[in-house]
Amino acid sequence: MLRYTIEIVGWVAAVLMLLAYLLLTMGKITGRSNMYQWLNVLSGAGFIVNSGWNGAYPSAFINIVWVAIGLYGVFGRSMAGSASAAE
Repeated sequence: MLRYTIEIVGWVAAVLMLLAYLLLTMGKITGRSNMYQWLNVLSGAGFIVNSGWNGAYPSAFINIVWVAIGLYGVFGRSMAGSASAAE
């Protein structure tokens, strides 16, 4: 059962990543939008679970970085913006 759950998590991650790319390409969202960043964070997290479980550690590693970049896109920019506004 766990094996199938991990497989589903991987496929959902793939759909989310493709959705992010499709929406970006169609101009429905921007690369700086929270929606785009969260789709990347969630898809990356799903790929971490799936690739880690399957022993694909290079893929797991790159997705850890992918998630970190997405989280920076959501939280880091707002923190950097508020810090520069305080100066």
